[in-house]
Amino acid sequence: MSMTNEQGKSVEGILTPDKTAWKPAESLGYGHTYTVSADGLTVTGRTGPTTATFSTLTPPNQTKAYFTTTAGNSLTDGGTFGVGTVIVAHFDEDIPDQAAAEKRLVVTTNPPVEGSWYWLDDRNAHWRPQQYFAPGTKVSVAANIFGAELGEGLFGQEDSKTSFTIGPSHVSIADDNTKQVQVFENGNLIRTMPTSMGMGGSESVAGKTISFWTQPGIYTVMDKANPVIMDSSTFGLPVNSRLGYKETINWATKISTDGIYLHELASSVWAQGNTNTSHGCLNLSPANAQWFFNFAVPGDVVEVRNTGGAPLDVWQNGDWGLPWDQWLEGSALS
Repeated sequence: MSMTNEQGKSVEGILTPDKTAWKPAESLGYGHTYTVSADGLTVTGRTGPTTATFSTLTPPNQTKAYFTTTAGNSLTDGGTFGVGTVIVAHFDEDIPDQAAAEKRLVVTTNPPVEGSWYWLDDRNAHWRPQQYFAPGTKVSVAANIFGAELGEGLFGQEDSKTSFTIGPSHVSIADDNTKQVQVFENGNLIRTMPTSMGMGGSESVAGKTISFWTQPGIYTVMDKANPVIMDSSTFGLPVNSRLGYKETINWATKISTDGIYLHELASSVWAQGNTNTSHGCLNLSPANAQWFFNFAVPGDVVEVRNTGGAPLDVWQNGDWGLPWDQWLEGSALS
């Protein structure tokens, strides 16, 4: 028994134990033509060879899954990420049957940890354990979706996978009671940085309420840039309004989807450690901001405590703030 594709390349396969059927060892591709040749053996002798040709269909609607951080950056194969890393399976199409897709999303860790998927919307499923990863954990994730129907005629375009390692435990605690950021590595306090956080209150602009609190919650490092252009008009506050701004800011480490950073602001050093003056970001001295920028990796944890305003929401990069029972309810298989 043999099978070849249109280029004449052989397709590996195996006989069933009773030797009555043969099947390919891997999935066949979309839109290909295959030729099968088989010999038989009967009580009267050999039969064949018999040949047959067939073609596989190409689904008109396909989707691929990409594994990213909550910032949308690739979870680099072989990379190192923080203990608060949240795995994002981003599909390039809306998924009608999220349960079918989730069954084909596989996360394995060494050492093993319990975790679950949470569907943030129709294209993005997030996975995290109940507790932060242990440093040194090896993580592999796969989307085995090729050939699978994911609802309403949508099929998986191809499989995806990546593997990465969890680095040292970096947990920073920003406490508004002390207006200090304490940075811990593997449980040891290694730096204390005075900060000035959100001034509090809100302003209504064109019918939209803009908050100036640093929301309490558990954030993770998303991305960083040096410099970054900070423009208040991006969240609805005109640059020429009373509290508007557009500035070039150095050593900026992003921790929320709506633009909260730990960053340098030399002009607020006088306030750092005693007075909140920012629009929501955590201001640091130039030396501390540069140190933290170089120290942090995506997935590191930043816990903000004792501030006012609404708690950080899941869509803002607040995955870790959701109680575990509610997180489990976000699974399509719950």
